[in-house]
Amino acid sequence: MKELFTDILKINDIDGVFILSFEGKSIYSEFTSTKYQSIINENWVNFVNALEKIREAEVVFQDRRIYIKRAGVGFLIIVMGKTAPLAMVRLNCDILLPELEQSKKKSWFGKIFKR
Repeated sequence: MKELFTDILKINDIDGVFILSFEGKSIYSEFTSTKYQSIINENWVNFVNALEKIREAEVVFQDRRIYIKRAGVGFLIIVMGKTAPLAMVRLNCDILLPELEQSKKKSWFGKIFKR
């Protein structure tokens, strides 16, 4: 799954990407810095419940932004700085989502034949 996010992580001022399931569990995470590793183990249930009907959102803080996009597997969350080009992030996410869906189906299909 790491190869799916290489283009997003190469964008200037991107700190990382992670995917949360609809149950609030971390499915995947990749960060350029170790300072964000602690947020992966947080309880995200209330956050995910608040995003129930949201397809796309941008949350702006004092020096960071979070871009959230609903996907078939959960929520794709991009952590970035103020100077990251949001249009480029959106474009990459739109390209990435079908590939993410296919990887989900392949992993489910593979589990059937492993048994």
